[in-house]
Amino acid sequence: MEKPSAKPRNPNFSSGPCSKRPGWSFENLGHAMLGRSHRASGPKAQLKDVIEKHRAILGIPADYKIGIVPASDTGAFEMAMWSMLGARGLDVFAWENFSNDWLTDAKTQLKLENTNYYEAEYGQLPDMSQANPENDIVFPWNGTTSGVRVPNGDWIAADREGLTFCDATSAVFAYDMPWDKLDVTTWSWQKVLGGEAAHGMLVLSPRAVERLESYTPDRPLPKIFRMTKKGKLNEGIFEGSTINTPSMLAVADCLDALGWIENIGGLRTTIARSEENFKAIENWVNKTQWIDFLAEDPATRSTTSVCLKITDDWFAGLPEDEKMPFIKTMTKLLADENVAHDIACYRTAPAGLRIWCGATVSGDDVEALMPWLEWAYAACKSQEQAKAA
Repeated sequence: MEKPSAKPRNPNFSSGPCSKRPGWSFENLGHAMLGRSHRASGPKAQLKDVIEKHRAILGIPADYKIGIVPASDTGAFEMAMWSMLGARGLDVFAWENFSNDWLTDAKTQLKLENTNYYEAEYGQLPDMSQANPENDIVFPWNGTTSGVRVPNGDWIAADREGLTFCDATSAVFAYDMPWDKLDVTTWSWQKVLGGEAAHGMLVLSPRAVERLESYTPDRPLPKIFRMTKKGKLNEGIFEGSTINTPSMLAVADCLDALGWIENIGGLRTTIARSEENFKAIENWVNKTQWIDFLAEDPATRSTTSVCLKITDDWFAGLPEDEKMPFIKTMTKLLADENVAHDIACYRTAPAGLRIWCGATVSGDDVEALMPWLEWAYAACKSQEQAKAA
């Protein structure tokens, strides 16, 4: 097969950290307050600005608390689990790597009693209707390593007694989140925003705040997990006074990304960009015989972390220990051509490809990538067949 001539202008399709926004430059970060205390009025105002811009763009209710916390989405979610779970029964839904991490936390670290575990293989979604409104619920909105998402929040009871804990790290800014169904929601800057890593966002509903102020878990909490003082919410965390020292350069970068979203039309536009990028892959998959989506149900297919599996009979016939080396060879070939970087599947997922289609990626770059995938697969397959002959 002849090598394509046109290349994506931006070859960065990593699922985290994700591509910077179109037009990004270090020069856009001139407003960064470097060498300053994050407790000073100027830096603290920038941190507060990050919070309020998130609220405005995402439509987060005025009575919800929004905080910037350490250790990315992982830190934010761990912080919530360790501080709040155990007050009532728990339902954990897991269908890929990170939701499996939360399941492991509940089962082997927190060792919570009265807990139900609902699991599904990569490519599938558990039966979400099994959620008990009397229990707390832990789940990801978008399974970043499997490309499987919940299609909506209809399965969450409006009159639930328990709290919902939603890992939304590759979902916010790409889907219209039903905030009335979400009590604890977390994400990071390095996904759909294309920001820098290490900082997490934590959103609490009034019911979640009530849990924090009325329930004290029987486990020690490290300083970076503590959200209350003398039994009351530490309001400072949700007004720009972070628990530990943030990177003001990362804060400036986050503000730059949020400003870009405001300038292009807000949430409606970022959702549309992700959907258009996904559609470009969907159109190609529908006419290509050797590949398909890992997510089996079209309604559950992620429009951000798009995971693909190879369905070619030849590939299926390879020994299992040869499939990932093939994928690595294929993706290295694309990286060496400066066509696509970091698009191999997650290390625990079935051998395949994972292409980020969040809003910071441009649709014409996704379309330009598709012929290169065909070329790389054909080239690597021919090479392997020649070696075996």
